Amino acid sequence: MRRIAYVFGGLAAAGAGTYLVVYLYRWQWQRAMLCGVLLLVVEVMLLGIVLLGRLTRIEERLRDSDRRQREAAARQDDVQARLRAEPARETGGRFRWLDDSVDRTYVFVPVLMVTGVLLSGLAWVVQRIASATARPAERRLAGRLAVLSAPGPAVYDDLEDLPPLGPARSPRRVARVAVVTVVGAALLTALVVGLAQLTQTREEAAAANEATSVLLQVDMRGGTAATTDRRALAAEQVWERCRDSTSVPLRHAALADLGDGVYAGVVRPALTPHDRMRLRGCLEDATLDRAHLTVMAIGDADADDD
Repeated sequence: MRRIAYVFGGLAAAGAGTYLVVYLYRWQWQRAMLCGVLLLVVEVMLLGIVLLGRLTRIEERLRDSDRRQREAAARQDDVQARLRAEPARETGGRFRWLDDSVDRTYVFVPVLMVTGVLLSGLAWVVQRIASATARPAERRLAGRLAVLSAPGPAVYDDLEDLPPLGPARSPRRVARVAVVTVVGAALLTALVVGLAQLTQTREEAAAANEATSVLLQVDMRGGTAATTDRRALAAEQVWERCRDSTSVPLRHAALADLGDGVYAGVVRPALTPHDRMRLRGCLEDATLDRAHLTVMAIGDADADDD
């Protein structure tokens, strides 16, 4: 289920990012902001899914650790209870031979003492033999354990001189990471520079014609409420708002109603190709509620044209 969420989230983020670039290129700022907000929401959702998965794994580890600690504590309490339990008392004495008559002669204590002396002497002999023959084995064991000992102060004077932990990085892996980093930085730089070139306001040569004509259509949502007056009002509102969207303010711009929701506008002086794109993007942007304008045609008009 989590993988499906990642797939849908990645597709949604890719689509939102693509349309964000497209709308920025078309100078449709309202739609670009909507796509940017959608992209931000998808990224936050993906981040929340990742953090939720990490927190779930941490919670499972803590639960397993608590369970193991409870089991270890239960075993420890059981062993401690067994150790503290009183041993069963025997009905008879442990040394019944002490209860007999004192007239009898026993040799148990002298024999026990002599046996202890003999065993002590035998243990001393075994210890001497073992200490004389176990020196090479101790050296081999010390050599094996030397890799686990801490380095002495004479070897490393500072923590920065210590070798890095973990496996050594191979040259191929370092080169691969460097190539991926350089390519990613180049693509990001190209994207930023390309967007800047597409959306910046640049000075262009004035058009040879005297005017630019714009033919647009207004569609209203709302059924019977979409009357001719509402269409005309929506067209005028959007047209007046977009008069200052070009590099040169459109002071002499008239809009005429051709019927059936089609309107024609004339702009003087003529617009450059970059200003045409900006005017089209402003007119077709979703800035007015329940109204959608579509630019059907835009082109230059000569002085002799009607």
